[in-house]
Amino acid sequence: MIDYDALMGRTFPITEHAYTEKDTILYALGLGLGTDPLSQSHLRATYENAKGFGALPAMVNVLAYPGFWAKDPSTGLTWQKILHGEQSLTLYAPLPASGVLLGETRITGIVDKGADKGALIYSERIITDKSTGAKIAKVVSTSFARGDGGFGGSHDAVRPVHPMPESAPDATFDFQTPENAALVYRLSGDMNPLHADPEIARQAGFDRPILHGLCTLGVASWSITEALANGDFSALTHLQLRFSSPVYPGETIRTEMWRDGNAISFRARVVERDIVVLNNGLARLG
Repeated sequence: MIDYDALMGRTFPITEHAYTEKDTILYALGLGLGTDPLSQSHLRATYENAKGFGALPAMVNVLAYPGFWAKDPSTGLTWQKILHGEQSLTLYAPLPASGVLLGETRITGIVDKGADKGALIYSERIITDKSTGAKIAKVVSTSFARGDGGFGGSHDAVRPVHPMPESAPDATFDFQTPENAALVYRLSGDMNPLHADPEIARQAGFDRPILHGLCTLGVASWSITEALANGDFSALTHLQLRFSSPVYPGETIRTEMWRDGNAISFRARVVERDIVVLNNGLARLG
């Protein structure tokens, strides 16, 4: 059972993460970029000598993080029942294509939704450049601990999500994920067998391994800059969303966008099943 005070006061060691241009390219390949080797948009993320080559902003999600800490028995969490609910990232400076980063993680809130209703755990990670001390990004996550409600903790209000427009989208962008996307994406750090082992996937109730939610997020973030920033993915300074359904590798992700100046409301759906997989999205450009 969750000990509210202990979990809120949990300390995480600073995580040091060294990465190279090869890692940056591998991350982009894991999203499915590179399937069109003649596309300058693909090459900017997958070929180190391409004009404008750099790291995709969403790569901050896989850098300098403390691992799956909820699996530690001292947390009191039923880690097998934890789902990734929401994610946001804010870039304070362009993410270098290579370097050494430091990540400092803390838990910022825990909401007890009640017995049989689970708990929400809010955490954030501040990422800095080790060599300069410059702040690069803030990454915020919401975890839904389905098996851990009713511990008698805080009943603070759940943080609101970004409301979606009711009009037709101003722009859409389709991207078909490769069949092997999950097998490549996992090499950037998330080795959960749910994304690779068919038997584990079946035990979890899926027909086959599913795509990582953060991979779907990466595809949507790249799609937004392709559609609305002339392919300049460094224009993305903020992204937030809610995960609503899994994607299977090989499916087509359609990102639907509504523009209000530099603020972009968005959601993503799988075309083949017409189901929303990312919702309540907000991105900022420039």
